[in-house]
Amino acid sequence: MKRWGKFGTLKERGEWVELQFMAAAASRGYHVLKPWGDSLPYDVAIDQSGNLMRVQVKSSSVRNGTGYFCQFRRNALAKHPYTVDEVDLFAAYIIPEDTWYLIPAVVILKPTRKVGLTVYPVTALKQDRYKYEHYREAWGLLAKTRRDLARRGKSR
Repeated sequence: MKRWGKFGTLKERGEWVELQFMAAAASRGYHVLKPWGDSLPYDVAIDQSGNLMRVQVKSSSVRNGTGYFCQFRRNALAKHPYTVDEVDLFAAYIIPEDTWYLIPAVVILKPTRKVGLTVYPVTALKQDRYKYEHYREAWGLLAKTRRDLARRGKSR
């Protein structure tokens, strides 16, 4: 059985992915905070000398050609999309490839909101499909400030 196929619900799988993210961030020396409950728009916070980075954790195992499709919406029941006032960074785990993409929220939410995108941790069919590959395993973004991430999104 695939290690991500052991879960009865997507919520259980999401909780497992959040644990994977927290362990990966902590192993890189980041101070990880987990809010109690599910009422905040982010899953995890990273504390860097009092600077809190709000991280929304997502995952995908959905193959789309040579890539994987990741969705960046709350869930099917939520009426309001994420905003840059709520989330600073998305961490998307490509489960079958054991690969993380750390993407500033401004890249996904502005100027035009993207509900989903395809990443290519394997091989892209066309060169123009590598738009988000520089965010693969971009753990250094966790050390940035919100202002740094907002500027980073504008330059891309």
